[in-house]
Amino acid sequence: MTKQTDTLYAKPYEDVGHFRFDDKTVSVFPDMIQRSVPGYSTIVHMIGQITERYAQHGTHCYDLGCSLGAATLAMRHGMGTKQCKIIGIDNSHDMVTQCRHHIEQDKAKTPVEIIEGDIESIALQPASVVVLNFTLQFLPITSRLAVLKKIASALVPGGVLILSEKLAFDDPRHHELMIELHHNFKRAQGYSDLEIAQKRQALENVLLPESFTTHQSRLSEAGFTGVELWFQCFNFSSMLAFK
Repeated sequence: MTKQTDTLYAKPYEDVGHFRFDDKTVSVFPDMIQRSVPGYSTIVHMIGQITERYAQHGTHCYDLGCSLGAATLAMRHGMGTKQCKIIGIDNSHDMVTQCRHHIEQDKAKTPVEIIEGDIESIALQPASVVVLNFTLQFLPITSRLAVLKKIASALVPGGVLILSEKLAFDDPRHHELMIELHHNFKRAQGYSDLEIAQKRQALENVLLPESFTTHQSRLSEAGFTGVELWFQCFNFSSMLAFK
């Protein structure tokens, strides 16, 4: 698929509507996420490095909310000679269709299965690495603990969850500063003020960020033994949660 420039919110709308992972989003998603999430390439690269360290022979590795498969492929390329199977799951038909195409074009040998389904309901096999790369934030807050408990139960001893999330902050001044810095980042990537405002409106009540301490507490309640914040740029972060 040829990389297309994200212009989804470049013209004014009377009704912006809710953000959706439909075919229009899929067509511009690689450009959108690179220009919207500071440090995204670093996070994806390190998912491969972390997989290399923690993947265990004979287990599964999951990319939950796999979208177009960037993290899935990073895991695949970081697997080395370990005998694991990678399973990517996403509930967007358009994302899954294109993700499968990307996997088919890749020449690495680790087996990968891409499933169209709901991560809240699909059972997980014994796993050593699970990735939630900017996925949990799109689930209802009331559903998040159950999903994390299911992941913790599936992880084998020594397994790890890679959880990337947009953060909120308890201090209102700090929260607004991080938002302002993020918006400045997006302007530097070529987004207009109109695009930034309309995208923010579209994501309201769809993407629900929480603080690091909230994530830390919930992960502990779910059964993880430790949580480390290994990456943060403005209000975007990635954590490691250990079994």
